[in-house]
Amino acid sequence: MRRPNGLAREAVRFKPASFAGTFLALLMSALIVSACGILLETGLRAAVPPERYANAPVVAAADQNEYVVTGSGEDLEKEATPLPDTARMDAALAARAAEAPGAAAAVADFTFPVHATDTGTGTGTGTDSGTGTGSRARALPVAGGALTAHGWGSHTFTGTSLTSGSAPREGEVVLDAGTARAAHAAVGDTVVLETAAGRQDFRVAGVAEAGPGDTARTTEGGALTWFADTQAATLAGHPGKADAVVVLAERGTGTAALADAVQQALTGSGVQVRTGDDRGAVEDPGLGYAKVTLFGIGGSFGGIAAIVAVFTAAGTVALSVGQRAREFALLRAVGATPRQVRRAVACEALLVAPLAGIVGCLPGIGLAHWWFGQLQDRGAVPHAVDLHVSGFPLLAAVVMGLLTALGAGWAAGRRPARIKPGQALSEASLERLRPGPVRTLLGVGALVGGAILTGVSARSAGDDAAGAALGVVMLFMLAVGLLGPLVARLCAGLFGLPLRGAGPAAQLAAANSRTNARRLASAITPIVLAVAFSSTLVFMHTSETHAADRQLRAGVTADHVVTDPAGLPVDAADRAARVPGVEAAVGLLNTQVLVPTGSGEFKALQGAATQGVTGSGAELAEVQDLDVRDGGLDRLGEGRIAIDRTLATSADAGVGDRLPLYLPDGTEVSPEIVAVYERGLGLATVTMDRASLDGHVTSAFDSTLLVRGGSAKSLTDLGEVTDASGYATEQNLDARLGAWMNNTMAAVLGGFAAVAAVNTLVMTVLDRRRELGTLRLVGSTRRQVMTMLRWEGLLVAGVGLVLGSAIAAATLIPMMSGVTGDLPYVPPLTYGALAAAVGGLALLAVTLPARAALRRWS
Repeated sequence: MRRPNGLAREAVRFKPASFAGTFLALLMSALIVSACGILLETGLRAAVPPERYANAPVVAAADQNEYVVTGSGEDLEKEATPLPDTARMDAALAARAAEAPGAAAAVADFTFPVHATDTGTGTGTGTDSGTGTGSRARALPVAGGALTAHGWGSHTFTGTSLTSGSAPREGEVVLDAGTARAAHAAVGDTVVLETAAGRQDFRVAGVAEAGPGDTARTTEGGALTWFADTQAATLAGHPGKADAVVVLAERGTGTAALADAVQQALTGSGVQVRTGDDRGAVEDPGLGYAKVTLFGIGGSFGGIAAIVAVFTAAGTVALSVGQRAREFALLRAVGATPRQVRRAVACEALLVAPLAGIVGCLPGIGLAHWWFGQLQDRGAVPHAVDLHVSGFPLLAAVVMGLLTALGAGWAAGRRPARIKPGQALSEASLERLRPGPVRTLLGVGALVGGAILTGVSARSAGDDAAGAALGVVMLFMLAVGLLGPLVARLCAGLFGLPLRGAGPAAQLAAANSRTNARRLASAITPIVLAVAFSSTLVFMHTSETHAADRQLRAGVTADHVVTDPAGLPVDAADRAARVPGVEAAVGLLNTQVLVPTGSGEFKALQGAATQGVTGSGAELAEVQDLDVRDGGLDRLGEGRIAIDRTLATSADAGVGDRLPLYLPDGTEVSPEIVAVYERGLGLATVTMDRASLDGHVTSAFDSTLLVRGGSAKSLTDLGEVTDASGYATEQNLDARLGAWMNNTMAAVLGGFAAVAAVNTLVMTVLDRRRELGTLRLVGSTRRQVMTMLRWEGLLVAGVGLVLGSAIAAATLIPMMSGVTGDLPYVPPLTYGALAAAVGGLALLAVTLPARAALRRWS
């Protein structure tokens, strides 16, 4: 008898179709695991090279994360959550940093938006400085009306230099050369600018050529201005605060030594001292969110994808081994030992799995590159971040595939290896009608666990409901995989009833499916996977979007909605209120806060969309209907907020309670809840007065203006005017763009499962060539055999579609009940396309190999 490795080589040689299916399954597994692993590693190692601070060896800045601490002692864990906006530091710390040994200078850095506006409407003049000319204010023709402002002191490290005039003093401004030329502005002229401090006249003190540090993160052609350092913090809306402090070194002082000295000088301030690429994270706060996004895809989604990949690949390997039960039985009958049979199966895995893993990593790298590029194009990841491709995730993908093949092969080969030689052939000719007791027990346990989590999800809200729903789909899928033969036999009997009246071919298809339940289960499982995960991901988003759109359309009761991408004028609400016919005008500043939820090991920081209201709660009620369910908006004001029902449930808080939360810059407050409302998904999860956000956001300009009464034409000077329906359509478009990530994950996971399903169906059909030939020999026509196979394919597709849809429904119904308070929204065309794709793939996977198998019998 040949050695086990020789048996394995011969098996691969004479059974290429069976091993081709195994090879493809392991290849796809390596593809998806390597792609997600590359994105995960990129998220862990992501860094942004400094551009603005490229010539600044040391930068001190506040920590841009808030932390949740769980456990104690050795079990202590700190989970960082990026802040929604920039956390700032005390500008006075620049003086302390300048005293550090080796420091040549320390400069407080400021970056903030300002607006160009109509002339002749300022509230102050630059002539107070004693150098003004009193000339008429000039308009600045700036695209979009927005300029980026800095403190003039930053020119020491950005490379910006004056081409005319002098450094600005209070009440003065320096313009970049391009803006000055476009406005025909010269030194001594007056311009009107809007800042967080209001609309003011500024005397042009100088014109400068922007250096590389100032232009690095400014859009091409973006206008720049510089103000006096003593006035910049106030104009930014953060008196006494700076974005960062840049420390320049004396000649001969090393970066490490200077950083240590600055750290010592700033001890007790709570700021962080950054060098190297860590400086880039200070100037690009998007890096924190990029890491969270990449970790979510590579870690959370990657973990689910890896489980699905292993589960599917293991099923394919088990099917391949099971299809050769007669061969193993013959080996046992001629004297092969159980150990030789097991070693033969292991050698087959060693022959196929490594090569499949290596080949699968190549398209996996391509998928990671494409996915990463799409994230950059959509602004989720800064363009300065590079994709990291190392050998570790590729090795992990290959090893995971190998272990999967070995484990699945060992499990599938146990029974033929244990059977006594005399019983081997008779046992191989019979199919086991039900799985073993251990597998049955585990399957029932997964089924019960899924049912329990369904109840937990139904009683939860927000992120808690989504987390429980993920467990629901995973457990039900595990139950289908473990109880596959039982489920397949039951479904074959149930779905086979309608086939009894569809002719002999349909009756034979139903009988085949009932008799060969294991074969049916192996074909159904990947289809159930594809349908369940794709439906959950896609319809979860359609449900949220549908509910949000409905709430938004019902909630905006204003006649006109005014918006501007760069922000509205600082006095937009007051100006609108003076327009004839206007009954109410309320400005909204849209931002986000962080709210602690959960307790113990389940504590987390939940991001909550927030609207800051310029006006009273009574005025807000005239232009926006939040659908208040408890309390009232009349007490909305300083230290008092209103929140959405789902947040109230997640935070276990209600009217009269104080809700701890972190403002956009990380400032911790505990306002009183005065109202709980229903339409937070479409409008805002948290509603607070606008003054509570002053000094805690980068842009002090309102995002939206809601106006009741008046005419649209009279409001056009304030921004783009639309009605409530048009505004809802625009917001819905943004939501559709945000759905890309969910749809992509659904396509990756569903596509993988679909390929696995086709692969499995092809393997099962090719394995039945002897059976199909027998049908032809006893008189069945080619058409009758093909019709039978098509009915079997439709039966497989129907069972997989129904089971997958049932799992998705069991997942989505309780989750959407907690998140939106309504049933899931399933677009008929989308579901119809999914059903047609499942049926079409099943028919193709059955028909094409069957035609090839029947050619020899024609």
